[in-house]
Amino acid sequence: MKPLLSLFAVLLVSFFVRADSPQPQIVASEFVYEKAPFRQCHASTIAESNGGLVAAWFGGTREKNPDVGIWVSRKRGKQWTAPVEVANGVQPDGKRHPCWNPVLFQPSKGPLLLFYKVGPSPSTWWGMVMTSSDGGETWSKPQRLPDEIWGPVKNKPVELPDGTLLCGTSSEDRGWRVFMQSTRDPGKKWKSVGPLNDPKEFGVIQPCILVHPQGKLQILCRSKQGKIVESWSNDGGKSWSPMKATSLPNPNSGIDAVTLKDGRHLLVYNHTRLGRSPLNVAVSRDGKTWQEPLVLENTPGEFSYPAIIQTSDGLVHITYTYKRDKVKHVVLKP
Repeated sequence: MKPLLSLFAVLLVSFFVRADSPQPQIVASEFVYEKAPFRQCHASTIAESNGGLVAAWFGGTREKNPDVGIWVSRKRGKQWTAPVEVANGVQPDGKRHPCWNPVLFQPSKGPLLLFYKVGPSPSTWWGMVMTSSDGGETWSKPQRLPDEIWGPVKNKPVELPDGTLLCGTSSEDRGWRVFMQSTRDPGKKWKSVGPLNDPKEFGVIQPCILVHPQGKLQILCRSKQGKIVESWSNDGGKSWSPMKATSLPNPNSGIDAVTLKDGRHLLVYNHTRLGRSPLNVAVSRDGKTWQEPLVLENTPGEFSYPAIIQTSDGLVHITYTYKRDKVKHVVLKP
């Protein structure tokens, strides 16, 4: 009887380990488009709006070229619509600048928001915003954000309980510096906190935000130091702890993260200090200890600048740059 009891105990423990495993599963993988009227793409973003998915990215001849604009595709049912350019960097005097880093976000109230940047380079760009009341099919006239307000620079905002949008942003004009900017009216009134780092200690940009119990917040940032760097806030984003390197590698490439409805956190990043492959998804219950990551891509090439959301049905959606040629969309069951 004892051997049978031991075997039963092992099986029972194994069952509960598997049942409690936080590792997500890939349930779908596709390209947002197969052909497009631009040569390269980068910096995708995704949101759920009006009962469907909306994705955006910048596309043109190549990054930083003046012909780079913001492109959008919508998914209704099983198909993505053909990419449509919804914004460009043409100025009133006719001069055209490249567009950069779109960020889609659907607040609990109001229209879908599309933030993006326009300018010759990341050190000289400025923030723009557009809105859509029909899930990304049509868009308002672009509006420039106030000076020194860039809005969410790569990753989606977090909506606080009072309706404030908290946006992780950064500047590259005087070293890499991170700020937190917030608004209740994206076109007019903003507050800015920061910089949160000394660029001589940590050169960091593009923070993503995680939400913890009792209103505690955490940001994870891209860095020049070979590690993902973090900071914490205990007062809803008004003040932040000193920057600290985590144990997670970062090859100076964009990341994104999301807090799930069950309180777990998912992080999409390149688990390497060099290059932009592999691309991975890690899971954590506390934002400090991360499970061995799931592999999304591990072949040679660039797989980078991910965006991640959880939709109303509980599934997780990720988009990312696929070799600068396409935008890939992966669905996870968390």
